[in-house]
Amino acid sequence: MRKEIRISGFGGQGVVLAGYILGKALSLYQELEAVMTQSYGPEARGGASSANIVTADRPIDYPFIQKADVLIALSQEAYTRFRPRAKDDAVVLINEGLVKPNPDDVVFTIPATQIAEDLGRRIVANMVMLGFITRHIEVVERAAIEESIKTSVRADTLPLNLQAFELGYEYTNVKELAVE
Repeated sequence: MRKEIRISGFGGQGVVLAGYILGKALSLYQELEAVMTQSYGPEARGGASSANIVTADRPIDYPFIQKADVLIALSQEAYTRFRPRAKDDAVVLINEGLVKPNPDDVVFTIPATQIAEDLGRRIVANMVMLGFITRHIEVVERAAIEESIKTSVRADTLPLNLQAFELGYEYTNVKELAVE
């Protein structure tokens, strides 16, 4: 088993933190092999950003994503840039309201940013998305990722991050969207 997961967006959306938490959950709390690489633009906020996680049940000899099995796009630029670099049949999750998919691409939409804004902090959209992929993509166990969140975020932000994760985990109004 080898899975390649790319979480992408723009600086300030917590893309690298989400990748770190996912990779940590897989490697430390689920005892799988996991490697994360990251890429971001020179801007402090607003530039392109991605966290690339490769996980496997055996040692990973090539730590870079060749063609993602799962693509999470939190911004339009991320979707436009990384969709061609994912498998044709990749599971593609987009941040509803911020990303418009290509015609005839099949994607799943979740309003991660809107859910986070409803909590009062747009920055936790990354945790909403982690909750969603934990339940629906079945790459990581819930207990592993919750432990990773608990040991990765500041104590004063932990309740909000766990609440955002829970809302993403419980979100069921997911639409499979094939744009005509």
